[in-house]
Amino acid sequence: MLPSSAPPEPINGPAIGRGRLAAVAIAGLVMVALVAGPTLTDISAALRVARVSTPLLAPASSPDEVTVALSTPATLDPAAAGDAASAAVIAQVFESLTTVDANLVVRPALAESWAFRDGGKTVVFTLRDGLTFSDGTPLTAADVKRSWLRVIDPKTPSPLASLLDDVVGAADLAHGRGTADAVGIEADGNTLTVHMTRPATDFAAVVASPTLAVVPPGLRTIPAPLVPGTNFVASGGYVPTSATASGIELTANDRYWAGRPAIRDVHVRTTLDGASPVQAFQDGKVDLTSVAPYDASWIAYDGSLGPDLRKGTSLSLEYFGFDTRKPPFDDARVRKAFASAIDWNRLVKLGTDGSEEPATSMVPPAVPGRSSQDFVPAFDPTAARELMAQAGYPGGRGFPAITLVTAGNAYAAAIAAQLKENLGVTIATESMDFTQYFDRLQADPFAFWAVDWIADYPARTATLRLLLGSGQTNNYGRWSSPAFDAALSEGSSATDPAVAAAAFDRAEGIVRDEAPVVPFSYSTSWWLSRDGLLGAGENGLGFIRLAGLDWARP
Repeated sequence: MLPSSAPPEPINGPAIGRGRLAAVAIAGLVMVALVAGPTLTDISAALRVARVSTPLLAPASSPDEVTVALSTPATLDPAAAGDAASAAVIAQVFESLTTVDANLVVRPALAESWAFRDGGKTVVFTLRDGLTFSDGTPLTAADVKRSWLRVIDPKTPSPLASLLDDVVGAADLAHGRGTADAVGIEADGNTLTVHMTRPATDFAAVVASPTLAVVPPGLRTIPAPLVPGTNFVASGGYVPTSATASGIELTANDRYWAGRPAIRDVHVRTTLDGASPVQAFQDGKVDLTSVAPYDASWIAYDGSLGPDLRKGTSLSLEYFGFDTRKPPFDDARVRKAFASAIDWNRLVKLGTDGSEEPATSMVPPAVPGRSSQDFVPAFDPTAARELMAQAGYPGGRGFPAITLVTAGNAYAAAIAAQLKENLGVTIATESMDFTQYFDRLQADPFAFWAVDWIADYPARTATLRLLLGSGQTNNYGRWSSPAFDAALSEGSSATDPAVAAAAFDRAEGIVRDEAPVVPFSYSTSWWLSRDGLLGAGENGLGFIRLAGLDWARP
């Protein structure tokens, strides 16, 4: 989950970075395999071999192949993944009950339909008839239940275990307080019944997350890398057949529920041997690649490349946060003072080439039902100084030494300068390696930090609940507000859109007033897609469904 000063390109970068990337960092590399035979286990180990120069394939010479540039996944285990790079590949290999299209509409996938009962507290999914894994093994509701229980296994809980928190007994199991038998998931043939702790009409969108994709029986941990000829068992459109330092080979799943994908072979390239994505595309080495916003700004006017430029629908958010458990940021007045002493809007406008826009909320603009209100604390240095004086730090005097720690955020120095100018506070800045940064953020958060996030599903709860709800896995600042939780619960449970919107607005107002986090910016993603390649539209979750690709045919 790229230092923020680096371009958000897909090759050899971590899967979290300013303007492009994802949910959370991997809590630990989990090695997975099928007991049925040799298979893909630790994809990161498979790809961390010596970087040797490997000739890249030419662009597809037939309608049966395509070459795509993506970031290196850390794992292909849905339950272990928490980063965008892994999710982008997992979504091709393992299928979820639902999916989200480029217009952020929830569509059927393994489930052909779903229905809400008991006022929305029970969700019944009906799986398609005749579903199988890629090896022909039947795929039933029992496989869905087993896959989801892996996500909340207290021995190895997923970084995104909170996705299932609204399921009866799920949070208790994930935290080691309950049993699997007490979790409200029932499987009967092709019917999966899920009992919720509250009306949860957004649950059909929640289960579109790659974290909740269905994996085959027998998935377990063994230390073996992927090797050519492996017998990998998938539920998605493609089956990985080999991995090297240069990428992953995917072959179409003949037993995919939607029929075998139109393009048989997908060559996923995770390194371009030093070439930029734009150069690799121009040289014909890749057919589909994301590009940096600053490249998109000139490509749009280029007579040759311009027609191949595509704009993605993004649910990305960059935000800053505080450790609310310890002084000085356990005091809401200090947090609000910091938030009001920085001109966040101006920083974004001056610091980008137009590819980012100032945030007004923790909810990205593309999310359906999002409020039009501005929930970012207003820039008001005078009020900020008054708050600091009330908190016992007049003119910044007596304020403890703190450090703004990021994974390479480009704005850190400017933020420190504004705090010095407007509050008289001197803070240090530090940049850490991506993996170390997010491991530390999850285990013991910094006093002042920054995160990029791509929502896991298109609803206001995808950021509000997962990032700020009490006790949530991804609530890095450990903030807790009963009033916020109550408003969020009311909004999530309401069947009247107006009632839901009012409750969510109230929740966002609490975030603005208590400032556990400060929304900073939203970004746009850009892709180059070869002329004649159909279906190359990014969905709102930040990846392209390769099973939907096809070459224009006579």
